[in-house]
Amino acid sequence: MPHEVDQSFLALPLRALADAALARARALGAEHADFRLERVRSADWRLRDARVAGSSDTTDLGFAVRVVHGGAWGFASGVDLTMDAAAKVASQAVAMAKLSAKVIAAAGSDERVELADEPVHADRTWVSSYEVNPFDVPDAEKTALLAEWSSRLLAAQGVSHADAALMTVQENKFYADSAGTTTTQQRVRLHTSLTAVAVDPESGEFDSMRTLAPPVGRGWEYLTGTGWDWDAELAGIPELLAEKMRAPSVEAGAYDLVVDPSNLWLTIHESIGHATELDRALGYEAAYAGTSFATFDQLGTLKYGSPLMNVTGDRTAEHGLATVGFDDEGVAAQSWDLVRDGVLTGYQLDRRIARLTGFERSNGCAFADSPGHVPVQRMANVSLRPDPAGPGTEGLIGGVERGIYVVGDRSWSIDMQRYNFQFTGQRFFRIENGRLAGQLKDVAYQATTTDFWGSMEAVGGPETYVLGGAFNCGKAQPGQVAAVSHGCPSALFRGVSILNTTQEAGR
Repeated sequence: MPHEVDQSFLALPLRALADAALARARALGAEHADFRLERVRSADWRLRDARVAGSSDTTDLGFAVRVVHGGAWGFASGVDLTMDAAAKVASQAVAMAKLSAKVIAAAGSDERVELADEPVHADRTWVSSYEVNPFDVPDAEKTALLAEWSSRLLAAQGVSHADAALMTVQENKFYADSAGTTTTQQRVRLHTSLTAVAVDPESGEFDSMRTLAPPVGRGWEYLTGTGWDWDAELAGIPELLAEKMRAPSVEAGAYDLVVDPSNLWLTIHESIGHATELDRALGYEAAYAGTSFATFDQLGTLKYGSPLMNVTGDRTAEHGLATVGFDDEGVAAQSWDLVRDGVLTGYQLDRRIARLTGFERSNGCAFADSPGHVPVQRMANVSLRPDPAGPGTEGLIGGVERGIYVVGDRSWSIDMQRYNFQFTGQRFFRIENGRLAGQLKDVAYQATTTDFWGSMEAVGGPETYVLGGAFNCGKAQPGQVAAVSHGCPSALFRGVSILNTTQEAGR
């Protein structure tokens, strides 16, 4: 049954504050103005060896006004929920735009901020897909479940320590702009992870293994049976960790890889998700986290990967962490192609970048992580599509004579153009003659983005598809954090360079 927006949020003077701010901005000559009121509640719990090691529960409440005045941006925010304060913040935003216009003119630039058109969405409400709001579950029940799961791990032979963590977020937003759009939204998301640690008492060597369950745009039901088999995963970790402790170190060289969705999502995030943010490709992120090799002049021609590569940007995927009804510029959520048949065919856009580069419409990628931050272009759910007739993971493994099956994410490194990269993982299994032949360790795969995706020879079928993701994608100055999902099937890559991380660290 669909949920409704929290009544305590609706009881705030949302429209009155918006009306006061937008009226003042119009009176001061703003060409565009938008108002955004947010309440973001975040809570987390951390357990060490089945005992609570820390917890927090915070709420960020406030509003922001953004304007275009004289062809320049202006932005200001506040926390006093009164009509006078809303009008004052709008005045501050206009004053900031006027100052910005002077700075731009002094720099000799004639560039003006203009926004791509968007239909008016009046009085629209959207709530994410979940069954039980985790904030309706007693804290004692949350910690009891984490403690019970931790105790299962600790009871297994060879497990020395167990860490558990749960992060929950409820995000409410009200948006209104001078064109007439008004939207009210509520999103719920959570992330749970457990890590088992093994320590060899004789050698002092240690290693760890973490659950593969991804963060999701779901509710408490995700931990109690819907969407993930926690019992099976927790039961398997101790034996897998023990095998990992005994595993031989990998021999560096070229291997065929079968990459599980639990690992491949992060490679997608770093080498495709960030690389196809058009503001980055145009150089707007250069001072903080780099640019992109996938420059705008290559749209429609860049061979990103093999013809089997089809990647979408999606703000509509059910349970996606970047799924919304409308973005923070009042743009309705959409799904579109980024890579089709291996060729770059699209980018992620906000309204200003869309207009600047000749697109008729934004695809809804503006987001601010708090009421005190201005919306910036942020990542959609970027996903590799499965092959409708593709094999299962076992079928992919069956096509490999000498290779490695990669499971789970761990560390990563990528250059500032999103081109040269290196990834490790949670678990690595040797493949010999189409069969798994025990674990390996100290494994990292290394490639350039186009070489790696160009080596993709087979894509798994829909039954292998998993929606992975992260809570903590960082971007912008001042820094902002966004949650984002990446779906993908298992996939086969030929002749990928494998490094031994222990040997590399010793050089």
